[in-house]
Amino acid sequence: MTTQLPEPDEIYNRTKAEGERRLSRPPLELAATALVAGFDVVLGIVTLVVIETAFTERAGADIAQVAGSLGFGIAFVFIVAGRSELFTENFLVPIAGLDRHERRSWLKLGELWTISPILNLAGGALLVVIVTSQGVLPNGVGATAVDLATSIDDNGVEAAFWSAVVAGGLITAMTWLIEGADSYGTRIAIAWASGAVLALVHLNHVIVVTLELFLGIRYGADVGWGDVWSNFGVAAAGNMVGGLLFVTLTRFGQAKGSSARKAA
Repeated sequence: MTTQLPEPDEIYNRTKAEGERRLSRPPLELAATALVAGFDVVLGIVTLVVIETAFTERAGADIAQVAGSLGFGIAFVFIVAGRSELFTENFLVPIAGLDRHERRSWLKLGELWTISPILNLAGGALLVVIVTSQGVLPNGVGATAVDLATSIDDNGVEAAFWSAVVAGGLITAMTWLIEGADSYGTRIAIAWASGAVLALVHLNHVIVVTLELFLGIRYGADVGWGDVWSNFGVAAAGNMVGGLLFVTLTRFGQAKGSSARKAA
């Protein structure tokens, strides 16, 4: 027995309903879910560095990187399954649910785009401080975290921007695919695969990379705070370009074409 895949306009309608739900939430609910998303990301980063540290000693750096990236995927599983509020998940979905003629709807979108990144970082930074306390993580993890932060800091502005464009497109595509998935298991698989690819390719995701830099600095990485916030700006801009222009507009066009075809 085969399952009929949903048409693009059907996925759009689901996305619109979810976007309307997100834009209707009170600030307290938004703040709580955004804070938890920061925790989720750091749990994924910690899993990545712990696995990489262990596998590097036994199997070499290349296998360690793949294993660590697969481990990082749990961050997006937690975010999707727990309905946490990650900044880059909020391009396609709330835009679909936006009432363009209603001022309050625009204000809620602005609230979403302001509160979510701030509290993603606040929640993540708090957990970074806790996990980097003496004895919480295994020996050797600090060196891996420092190497990761240093490699991020070595990227030039142009490379960082285009990497961020791809990252924004990847995570926005993930939200579209998740809205189109009918089973819980499929959604989990999509979330895990997206997180693993993000980590494996070292894409410049504004929240993930900033928290990776926080972790590295806590372990003594020679990365200046000016560089952290400079990359934050570059990553945020690139993520929005990739998420809004490269994915959101094209998926909406796909849905519009699908609807027109059915009406013809």
